[in-house]
Amino acid sequence: MPQDHNRAIRDQLVWLLKSGDAHADFEAALRGIPPKMRGARAKGIPHTLWQLLEHMRIAQWDILEFSRDATHVSPKWPEGCWPESAAPPSAAAWTKSVRAFRSDLNAMCDLVTSSSTDLFAPIPHGSGQTILRETMLVADHNAYHLGEIVLLRRALGCWK
Repeated sequence: MPQDHNRAIRDQLVWLLKSGDAHADFEAALRGIPPKMRGARAKGIPHTLWQLLEHMRIAQWDILEFSRDATHVSPKWPEGCWPESAAPPSAAAWTKSVRAFRSDLNAMCDLVTSSSTDLFAPIPHGSGQTILRETMLVADHNAYHLGEIVLLRRALGCWK
């Protein structure tokens, strides 16, 4: 593949991971959430904002680690991929989760932009997955749950 095409694909993947062109991005979706709403429930919506944030963080971390570490063991589905509590145990836990999500998102972007990463090669310890596929999976999963966060915030009355 020509070098300019390779760079273009990598740039588009980073854009896909971080952009909110078609929807609210991570920063916008979480901006200004009152602490009392982080564990609040809305009628007809099965999860809280905390549960969605933690699920996104855990899933993204799991996909990232699978992509770069042959010894990684994924959490048991579904219980290992969702928090036990509806609300964060503390404000610090919320902040820690947000920071970890951002850090892992940046690490996924670093993996994608590294010239040593072959986006199309099967991951040696996988079953046919590629970094390209795993990157699109992260972007798709995050976009899905960001939409749920916006919907939940609207239902809770804390969305602009």
